[in-house]
Amino acid sequence: MAPNLRIALYADGADVREMAAARENGIVRGFTTNPTLMRKSGISDYEAFAREALDATKGMPISFEVFADEFDEMERQARLIATWGEAVFVKIPITNTKQESSIPLIARLSSSGVKLNITAILTLDQVREVVDAVDVNTPAIVSVFAGRIADTGRDPVPLMREAAEIVSRKPQAQLLWASPRELLNVIQADEAGCHIITVTGDILKKLSMVGKPLDELSLDTVKMFYNDAAAAGFRL
Repeated sequence: MAPNLRIALYADGADVREMAAARENGIVRGFTTNPTLMRKSGISDYEAFAREALDATKGMPISFEVFADEFDEMERQARLIATWGEAVFVKIPITNTKQESSIPLIARLSSSGVKLNITAILTLDQVREVVDAVDVNTPAIVSVFAGRIADTGRDPVPLMREAAEIVSRKPQAQLLWASPRELLNVIQADEAGCHIITVTGDILKKLSMVGKPLDELSLDTVKMFYNDAAAAGFRL
């Protein structure tokens, strides 16, 4: 990976074996997961999975998400999850499914020392509300879903640059570029001033390509087409 990148890579997934492998390779500096990824991995026992993940990641930051929709139950789950270890960040969505703001809950939890990862953020107004709400002395991650912004045809980079300036108001807060779509997003996130970007296994596999000469990549592509045609036994 290019040595001038300052951004921290967090592996995003719900496979404990992949988490352990990512930790061993020394590239990632933290982990995130969510209920959708856990469901896709066939996980049914939330706490058992979380404790296995904590063991596999061995003290590196890891985020686990609440799954309630009522704020009282969100708070109960958040405070329980926070007891699982010092490395744990509790993911709180910016709203519930009724689009009711989670900001009062975020303020309560953060002021009591719970490390939060506020998730599903897509607007600068949401970033401002979160930064105002989190405690100045409590670590927090502000997760802006830049990939989903890009999915709407909008360029997320200007928004992420402004978000980085807003997040800088709280020294214990970090801006996370969530839902990346390609390796280029790692470079963009770093240049925009993000502290963290989540990466999938596919993106991790491409890290060795950072800065690769394009003429070499062109030749690799030609060889791939030639070898695949030969392997297929094509004739004209």
